[in-house]
Amino acid sequence: MRKGFSLITAIIIMMTVSLLMTMMVSLSNVTVKTTTDIYLKEQAELLARSATEYALLAVSGHDNHQSCIEKIDMLYPNAATPTHEMNVTLWYMGSGLANCGHLLDNNLSTPESNLTAIVDVVVTVDQNNTGITEPIRLHRRTLQKL
Repeated sequence: MRKGFSLITAIIIMMTVSLLMTMMVSLSNVTVKTTTDIYLKEQAELLARSATEYALLAVSGHDNHQSCIEKIDMLYPNAATPTHEMNVTLWYMGSGLANCGHLLDNNLSTPESNLTAIVDVVVTVDQNNTGITEPIRLHRRTLQKL
């Protein structure tokens, strides 16, 4: 009777320990996934800010009276294996802009409002190169005086 009871107790203890180990590994995997998702989302937010600043730099160095920069596409960190894709779309308001397909208003009455741009930045995390299961997509819209 004692040998049978010890065997059953040992089996129950082994099953309990294996259940706890399985739960620990599962929790560890969830923690790693959550940490990766948070890291990639924070990186996407910083890249959205950087893409906005880059677009404003490109517009400031461009002669808007000849043509307008309407779209800028960028890949981070490189074109071969990008983890993030940034798409910037620019919409303009102002008079004196030529050959501009993204012109919202060219009848502004005040000179202070002339040459204003709406900058739309969409950052998408590439699921193939990062290994994430849910898509991460971030949209940022800013109004900038040029």
